[in-house]
Amino acid sequence: MTPWVLRLLVANLVVYFLAPAESFLWYRLALRPEAILIQPWGLFTYMFVHGSFSHIFFNMLGLFFFGRRLEMHLGGKSFLTLYLLSGLGGAVFSFIPPLVPVVGASGAVFGVLLGFAYFWPREQIYIWMILPVQARFLVGFVAAASLYSGISGAGAGVAHFAHLGGFAAGYAYLRWRKRKYFQQWEPMATPKSQLAKAARTSSDGESMRRWKSIRIDELHELNREEVQRLLTKAEGLGVQSLTNAERTMLDRFAAPQ
Repeated sequence: MTPWVLRLLVANLVVYFLAPAESFLWYRLALRPEAILIQPWGLFTYMFVHGSFSHIFFNMLGLFFFGRRLEMHLGGKSFLTLYLLSGLGGAVFSFIPPLVPVVGASGAVFGVLLGFAYFWPREQIYIWMILPVQARFLVGFVAAASLYSGISGAGAGVAHFAHLGGFAAGYAYLRWRKRKYFQQWEPMATPKSQLAKAARTSSDGESMRRWKSIRIDELHELNREEVQRLLTKAEGLGVQSLTNAERTMLDRFAAPQ
């Protein structure tokens, strides 16, 4: 059991027993799109209340099976962010008519399911412990079924658009997270001045190696003193300190490239 999966399981179970279906507290925590200005907290609290035992059972079952591996992969902070944003995405999509009270962690759990399929698309998931289905196909089927049911009105009492909102918000977060991660490793554009400086540094280093190969003892006395002075200047102040005429002189005495 991973930390945030455990905490979310406990939180949902505690709220389930404190706010049983259709109780006063249940209605106060539910998301009521038509009364959002009166109960704005419903955008968040709705995902912790449920309408029946089977409702919370299957949601928590999905969180348990898919959430643990996903949390270990993403880390606790990113996993919790994905869960809550998916739940908020479900809340936003619940404003698509008809406007009815919405409860349940389905949007958040569907975001977790999408996250699982995002990282392990070919993982086999056994429906009712019998039928093997790849995670990507399961998400595709559930999304298509939710869209059809939401448009046709089938399955009254089920927040189909909230499921789609969980998928959409979860996917958007994972894509943003991936983009942000890779941006950290994108090479910064190097200004032309730095490129020119790097080229000069490379060229200067090669020039310095050639100039140091000059056989000073074989030069005329006057040339020997001047070459020695220029080499000392180049070593002490850098090759950039030499004038073009001084560089030309050293090149004349150095071995050809």
